[in-house]
Amino acid sequence: MDEKATMKGNTWLLRAIAWREKHLTDRQFMVILSFLVGMLAALAALVLHSLIKWIEHILTSGFNFESYNWLYLAFPIVGIYLTSLFVKYVVKDDISHGITRILYAISRKKSRIKRHNCWSSVFASALTIGFGGSVGAEAPIVLTGSAIGSNLGQLFRLDGKMLMVLVGCGASAAIAGIFKAPIAGLVFTLEVLMIDLTMASLLPILIASVTATCFTYFFIGGDSLFTFSPDSNWQLEGVPAIILMGVACGLVSLYFIRMMTACEGVFERLKNHRYLRLLIGATILSTLIFLFPSLYGEGYNSISVLINGSNTEEWNAVMGNSLFYGSDNLLILYISLVLLTKVFATSATNGAGGCGGTFAPSLFIGAFGGFLFSRLWNMYNVGPYVSEKNFTLLGMAGVMAGVMHAPLTGVFLIAELTGGYNLFIPLIIVSVCAYLTIIIFEPHSIYGMRLAREGKLITHHTDHSVLTLMSLESVVNKKYESVSAEMTLGNLVHSFSKSKSILLPVLDSDGQILGEIDFTKIRHVVFRTELYHHFTVAQLMSQPPAILGINDNMLDVMKTFERTNAQQLPVCDMAHHLIGYVSRTRMYAMYRKMVHDLSTE
Repeated sequence: MDEKATMKGNTWLLRAIAWREKHLTDRQFMVILSFLVGMLAALAALVLHSLIKWIEHILTSGFNFESYNWLYLAFPIVGIYLTSLFVKYVVKDDISHGITRILYAISRKKSRIKRHNCWSSVFASALTIGFGGSVGAEAPIVLTGSAIGSNLGQLFRLDGKMLMVLVGCGASAAIAGIFKAPIAGLVFTLEVLMIDLTMASLLPILIASVTATCFTYFFIGGDSLFTFSPDSNWQLEGVPAIILMGVACGLVSLYFIRMMTACEGVFERLKNHRYLRLLIGATILSTLIFLFPSLYGEGYNSISVLINGSNTEEWNAVMGNSLFYGSDNLLILYISLVLLTKVFATSATNGAGGCGGTFAPSLFIGAFGGFLFSRLWNMYNVGPYVSEKNFTLLGMAGVMAGVMHAPLTGVFLIAELTGGYNLFIPLIIVSVCAYLTIIIFEPHSIYGMRLAREGKLITHHTDHSVLTLMSLESVVNKKYESVSAEMTLGNLVHSFSKSKSILLPVLDSDGQILGEIDFTKIRHVVFRTELYHHFTVAQLMSQPPAILGINDNMLDVMKTFERTNAQQLPVCDMAHHLIGYVSRTRMYAMYRKMVHDLSTE
């Protein structure tokens, strides 16, 4: 029965593909798919946030707001343990670093994302965040949306370019659906995923973003995630404070990236000790949440307190459920400690086995950093009075711009998220200043830095993008005629007669390369038959100009060919076993074709 059902399903799919190819152009079909991706990504976002709110409500609704709660020490441990069990026994795959996985899929897997990513991150992150994991739901949803787009495209056997656009549709729809911010979703795809906006990709991504936004409006109404009414419009005399705020956001972003990377390195060294990682990470997380309950979950409730408050009494609500509650004079200390420890809580959550992203933590740190900056500015009368709630928003945009290297995303997301369009100019100033500050120290975003170090990151430079998309494996010719070092010249000539190449590798019994025979270098003896038994391959071979590794990135390969001026170079594995040869001509032909394909509308 299963085989018959599979055959029937394949027949239906083949008929659908044939009908589509006959009646719809690629662009028309992309419009239809982008609509579906937008709707499904928004549905996934709705399910995830509903699950998070439901779990959090069940666990914390009875807590005494004016006192500490011991259960904060237990909930995060339970949540991370349940998540790790779900990942190990149900998913059976690594689903961490969602946005980095999308970037890797675009650059190395032809935008193909595994099927389970359409649902696995939703349930894993719901368990993690609902039980208090100090991470964000945005990266899991972006991965989910991109996986939906990728798998829809794979279902209809679309090519790599169309899959890349559908991945972008899913990502933009996820952001748009979560925050009701279609422009931010579009810009996020451009800045973070590095998908260039040609006319062929602009329309589908816009359709996906708007569809997701409308879908979310239909189901949960038109209220923004944060209700915001500015104290006053921005004034020209406030620009110095805004610029300094931007620089401060850049430095906070640097702290966030560097500390996150260091903490991840610690947990990475414990990757083979799952329960030790769980114990250490969950203990750090639960202790921090017990001391600073604002670190529980995404932390959006605490951000709302800072945005909507207008005096110390209202701001003190951010210290609810903690040992600090009721101590008005400790507000600045509490805000500072939360700002510093958020990165440890986020790292501990993911390091222990939880599932979540750094999108929400960057917003959280930005909000607390913006509030702290403005509060200290006003307390010490550094300059003209600045609005704490306005600067809380500016801090969110600034830190996001710095952490993600995405200034436009920071501007449009905060503007759409809060309806604070009258802060557009300050948002731009802060985001640009933060970005200009962070790139002095970190050339890549927190999502791209891991791949950039390995030469696997797509950028907006067409030539670099093509080299990133190319793989050495795809241009290696594995058909070659090899010879041994003991072979006589006569037998060597016979081997050349069977080969289509002027180069023959010399291998030992284990397949390791010892050298190569270049026909052009032995022409003076090849035609002298009386020497056929007087020379061996070992006497005639030479060392290749360079040996490439199968994992070398194409930029280094190109540089090696330029440096050696070679026409062919051998490619070996880690054990120095010969895999094949790369032809300069073939490599440049593929490069030119990919540049043409990438540049075509």
